[in-house]
Amino acid sequence: MAQKLSKKQKLQMIMDDFRLFSKNFIYIVDNENEKVKLDLNKAQVELDELMNKNKFVIVSKARQGGISTFTLAKALWRAVRNENENILIVSYKLDSSKALFEKLKQMNEWLPRTEYPSLFPKVRRENRDELFFDNGSRITCSVAGNKSIGRGSTYSYIHLSEYAFFSRQEMQLLSAEQSLMKGQNSQLTIETTSNGTGNHYHKVFMSAWKGHSKYKAMFIPFYHDLYRKQFKTEHDEAEKWFKETNKGSRLQAKDLTSEEKALHENGANLRFLMWRQYKLMDMELQEFQQEYPSNPMESFISTGQSVFDQAKVLERINHLLEPLHYKDMEDELPQQLRRYVNKGLSIFHLPKTKMKYYGGIDVSSGSGGDYSTISFYDSDGQQVASFYHNKTPVYKFAELVDLLGRWFNYAFLVVESNSYGLPLLERLRNDYQYMNLYKQRTFDQRGRKKMQLGFATTTTTKAILISDYKELFETGLINIECKETLSQMQIFVENNGKTGNKRGTNNYDDLVIANALAIQGMKANRWYVDI
Repeated sequence: MAQKLSKKQKLQMIMDDFRLFSKNFIYIVDNENEKVKLDLNKAQVELDELMNKNKFVIVSKARQGGISTFTLAKALWRAVRNENENILIVSYKLDSSKALFEKLKQMNEWLPRTEYPSLFPKVRRENRDELFFDNGSRITCSVAGNKSIGRGSTYSYIHLSEYAFFSRQEMQLLSAEQSLMKGQNSQLTIETTSNGTGNHYHKVFMSAWKGHSKYKAMFIPFYHDLYRKQFKTEHDEAEKWFKETNKGSRLQAKDLTSEEKALHENGANLRFLMWRQYKLMDMELQEFQQEYPSNPMESFISTGQSVFDQAKVLERINHLLEPLHYKDMEDELPQQLRRYVNKGLSIFHLPKTKMKYYGGIDVSSGSGGDYSTISFYDSDGQQVASFYHNKTPVYKFAELVDLLGRWFNYAFLVVESNSYGLPLLERLRNDYQYMNLYKQRTFDQRGRKKMQLGFATTTTTKAILISDYKELFETGLINIECKETLSQMQIFVENNGKTGNKRGTNNYDDLVIANALAIQGMKANRWYVDI
């Protein structure tokens, strides 16, 4: 028979486990204005598990996810449980910082100190933004301004709230990381709703989401279980509205639109979908997706000057094919192409006999700046392959283009002839004798016609390039499979009559150009070799 735990042992068990601590000792005010204990919801438990395994965590969420409440409780737990904790919680504006600090003070005041006087340290000093306990621990709430975060101090735990709205994000995050203690239990977390693309948060989150960062990413969609309780009142109102407008019937699965079916398959129940319809009466779809995203790409949706229809971009993102796994094409993939798979090269469909293929090629120096990109389509408009890498020198890139073109039935290639495109064309024609290349008709000042290899991009021809690509994508005449291409289409904007990627560090549009060039190949409908 198991030995019964003493009261002291039970209390120690609670103090050692954050979930038990919050459930027993943390009180909050719920949506009904009632004082209740903090019993962690599913998203908060998932975040706790992620934090238990990782030093750096970044969370993207829909509105009102309860993550700030979780963070304050976690900070308080660390401060009262351990000596000499130095904790910093940073918000993007003064009102938000004040609200967080008031909530923190309330949590601390509601700790059962009278019942357990030896369990919790007393507050030695309290001012407008700091709690300092007599065990040497402190929690500070501050505002992200133009100054470096945490300058002159080191912290055991730093949390950045609504980081996407910080000014000078990259500098602020670098400063926070440098101020973090090097100990095993030190931690830095970021939590925010998104604020468009082109900012440093977008870069950090997407890198983490792809698994290419020290940060571990978590995304909370609008239909997560935590919102069942959070939005219960609104859900009740939405269901009442839906019944009143549908002869007393609730929404049924058979009545869902294709977009709603996709959400339903991903976990959105019918109450969430009725609520979504209810909200869409008063807001545009893109506004809803920004406020209540169902996936990270929706949270970063661009509006205003976007060249491509963002609703169509997002819908396509939700239905992409995964690139073929190496083992699924091992017998057919040429030996020399194998080293590029999963290193920039994605194959979505294998070549078909007698099928014509069209490739768009955008070339960079390969020095680590802009990217060299390839996009291949079949004559039905289905994307079959994509390549994206910024450290492939022109001479190696030429070899790859030749290999890929010949594998796809001697594809018709449209190479942008600007800058590094000229040496690529020279190598393809002279070194590899690749003959199936796009030629552009030009005239000299005397009116004499001549043909030149490649597609020369000017202000005028780029407008045609992008317009044709936009039309074929939005009318469903091409089917894009490359997620990185669609991500670039999210930040491709028009500004003062010029099109290009939205300003920001590491924003690129090279894949957009490669895809648009492939479309010009299809449009030209020429072929210079037999297949």
